[in-house]
Amino acid sequence: MAIDPSMEPMLEVFIYESTSLLEQLDEILLESEKSKSFSEDSINEIFRTMHTIKGSSAMMEFTGISTLAHAVEDVFFIIREDPARMGNVNETLFDLVFRASDFLKTEIESVQNSGEATKDPGDMIAELKRLAAVMKGEPPPEAAAPDQGAAAPPPPSGEAGLVRIKVFFEDGCQMENIRAFMLISQLKDLCDRIESIPSHPENDASCCSEIIKNGLILDLKPADSLDDIIHAIENAVNIKTYEVMDDGTAAPTPEAPKAPAGESAPAAPKAAASAPAAAAPAAPAAGGGKVKQSLVSVNQAKLDQLMDLVGEIVTSESMVVGNPELRGLKLDSFHKSARELRKLTDELQDVVMSIRMVPLSGVFQRMNRIVRDMCKKLDKDVDLVTEGGDTEVDKTINEAIGDPFMHMIRNSMDHGIELPEERVKKGKPAKGKITLAAKNIGGEIVITISDDGQGLDTETLMRKARNNGLLTKPESEYTDKEIFGFIMLPGFSTNKEVTEFSGRGVGMDVVRQNLEKVGGTLSIDSKWGEGTTFTIKIPLTLAIVDGMELAVGNSVFTLPITSIKQSFKLSEGAQLVLDTDGSEMIMLRGQCYPLIRLHQVYGIDTRVTDLSEGIIMQIENSEKVACIFADELLGEQQVVVKPFPKFLSKYEIKQMGISGCTILGDGSISLILDANNLLNSRH
Repeated sequence: MAIDPSMEPMLEVFIYESTSLLEQLDEILLESEKSKSFSEDSINEIFRTMHTIKGSSAMMEFTGISTLAHAVEDVFFIIREDPARMGNVNETLFDLVFRASDFLKTEIESVQNSGEATKDPGDMIAELKRLAAVMKGEPPPEAAAPDQGAAAPPPPSGEAGLVRIKVFFEDGCQMENIRAFMLISQLKDLCDRIESIPSHPENDASCCSEIIKNGLILDLKPADSLDDIIHAIENAVNIKTYEVMDDGTAAPTPEAPKAPAGESAPAAPKAAASAPAAAAPAAPAAGGGKVKQSLVSVNQAKLDQLMDLVGEIVTSESMVVGNPELRGLKLDSFHKSARELRKLTDELQDVVMSIRMVPLSGVFQRMNRIVRDMCKKLDKDVDLVTEGGDTEVDKTINEAIGDPFMHMIRNSMDHGIELPEERVKKGKPAKGKITLAAKNIGGEIVITISDDGQGLDTETLMRKARNNGLLTKPESEYTDKEIFGFIMLPGFSTNKEVTEFSGRGVGMDVVRQNLEKVGGTLSIDSKWGEGTTFTIKIPLTLAIVDGMELAVGNSVFTLPITSIKQSFKLSEGAQLVLDTDGSEMIMLRGQCYPLIRLHQVYGIDTRVTDLSEGIIMQIENSEKVACIFADELLGEQQVVVKPFPKFLSKYEIKQMGISGCTILGDGSISLILDANNLLNSRH
């Protein structure tokens, strides 16, 4: 069913808040499962999470999401009342709530993609109801539709302190069932017990006519004072009248205040409905003199636009300061103002970049869930240790690395970590260990994924490479690191058959390509019998980089400074040598490195071909080191990275060692060199 147009403005908030809550839910479940019990805080947090998702999804009329969240909420209401009722159902409970979480994530993703959530959670709800009955010591319920809106039975007449209140909503306010549900939600925390007629109104839009005719009947037991209940009802929106009944005798009360005359009927439900979404993060109370933190959710498209504008400002500032017409002029005042402008643009850039930075903890947390699920499917016992989850990267990079991480974790679980009995035979602990660590080094993030499994066998890898015709030099000349790199070649696999999780090499070329798309590199180190370590290096951001400008003939290239080890003249302790193939090498401090002449690679005419006349720069990625030759260095420059137009993608420009372009201060275009692809293409 398509979403009501009046609710479309709330859709984005619903998706964002629900996704955040479900990520928190997984974290709570994983920690609780490790300790094999739920703490009081965990129980309350899960209850509140489900309560919020139930309310916001009912408001959006996503019935499947709402009813499933309601069923989980009911289970944790029982646990919250008496934790001992969990008894020996812990494992079943964890599995069922994890499944419910996965269902909710899938449906919310469907909402994000199509605006609809159509799957039926009936079977899962029935299981939750059976579990709830077991915990209460009751017989399992008969199979029935999970979201029937049958009227609640009248409360026991003799129960002390029980109050019945009848509420009528304003005429023509529409969606009376949702307004009834929102009122119940507002009163729930003020009551020890609350039931309604009709019951669960959010699940049945057909009960609107009953509410209009007979009103919403609330049977409740105030947690503190009835005055608190009355005050909450009087301040709720769209309430026309209410009356408190004692022992079946109506005691009329004054008519409740109505919504302001200038407020239209459709606007009210939005204001009421936004409450659960806004409350989802559970901000600290403002009482007691504490300052409430103000957080604003911003559409990512707006952040991208802001980043683009900052990039244009940086480019414009460079064009103004580097204007050729100013050369040779004595402009002390102008240069003073230009320095102040540069300072402000740098500060603006830093602020915008900090807004886009997000911690890696979210990605790390998702890996916990993968390890947990695979342990059950593969009968393995593995502990995932995370370090440096508070390390921050650009949001674009954070989203791009999720899939590569997932694939490497799966490979470590499936192909690296041995079964418990195998580990014991090898003298290892029965429980395996995967460590996911991140740290900020200079202008890049270094992430390692290491396991204490069986490692990579160089002989097996070499034999596979030989059979596939992948060797480009004599076997004896390959280092271990080069042999490990075979698994990142397309189609290379050490598994004899493809499994659900695949073996090392299945898709590892895709992992490498995905990391390279965001300027990252991947290297592998392993020791047979002891384990494997993947090392990933990625830039903090992709938008603005510090680069070194190089002249080659009439062309100007920009090389990111993070790729440069050093620059030197040939006469400075370095010499030119030739290898057995006649390829040029630079010998520097006893080590030989391949020489890449940029004018030859890109077919550029230049008068500077003698190595002693130009400049040589040593560049590196995670695995390789080489030297590039250019005419001269023009100086350091902060540049805005611009992607190539889409029509150029068919020429595979990136594979030629060029990642993008930038606009220089004089308005000319400079190509940005990609050291990673440049090194890969020349080795």
